[in-house]
Amino acid sequence: MSTQRTHYVTTSDGVTIGGTVHGQGPPLVFLHGSQGDGDTDWRAVLPHLTRRFTCFLPSRRGRGLSGDHADHSIGRMVDDIIAYVDSTERPTGLVGWSAGATLALAVTEAQPTAVTKVAVHEPPLGGLMDEQQRAARRYAVARMGEQAAEGRLADAARTWAGFVFHDEEVASLESAGYLEVAGGYVRVLLNDLQQAMHGPDPGDVELLDRISAPMLVLHGPQTQPFFTAAARHVADHVPNARIREIPGAGHAAPLTHPLAIAEALTLFFSPAR
Repeated sequence: MSTQRTHYVTTSDGVTIGGTVHGQGPPLVFLHGSQGDGDTDWRAVLPHLTRRFTCFLPSRRGRGLSGDHADHSIGRMVDDIIAYVDSTERPTGLVGWSAGATLALAVTEAQPTAVTKVAVHEPPLGGLMDEQQRAARRYAVARMGEQAAEGRLADAARTWAGFVFHDEEVASLESAGYLEVAGGYVRVLLNDLQQAMHGPDPGDVELLDRISAPMLVLHGPQTQPFFTAAARHVADHVPNARIREIPGAGHAAPLTHPLAIAEALTLFFSPAR
């Protein structure tokens, strides 16, 4: 019998944030990356976790089961997640991948006692990019905008994926149908990226130093250099952080190496015996 259900919370500006819920056990809230939603990004990891944890998969504004609003600022997104975590009414762990990892950092910086533990996989901290990487990012955003304006949403999703993932990962995501789904969120992603430019930098050392919760920082050896730099930066500056490599993985590890991700999360979040 399936244990899937749904859980919703209404934010202070009237937006409903919703997500599916799976499994039994201590609660974990999962934050998805820039291109997908809660279900799309974590579906491969779930089967390895639901016997031990209750997994909440909320989607950000404009995606999945959630409503939308013009305000996609970092501060607003942080408030959304804090409201969702609070609504579980239990001590909760937080897991974030890519943009979701950055959001997880921002949540725990804004409210250090919001969650019990935090695990992040390769947060994309723009402040650590060199000029070549920033130029590549600007080109990807501009090209994605052009393709979206022409109605070529799947192509736009491939453009952003080509900036974020290496070629083998892009091919894997393409064959799995992930980029087709991501095409439906391209316009939301463009709005997210535009508004994120004006928010605080979650990689700021003073902000990272405020995080009191234990943190697991995951990364793969086959990832983009700026993701490796970001993972090490977070591990170096969060007081109670440890870093772990996912062998053979790149940035798409939750989709390409779900068992290894799940094993790392299980070891970190399981109650001490």
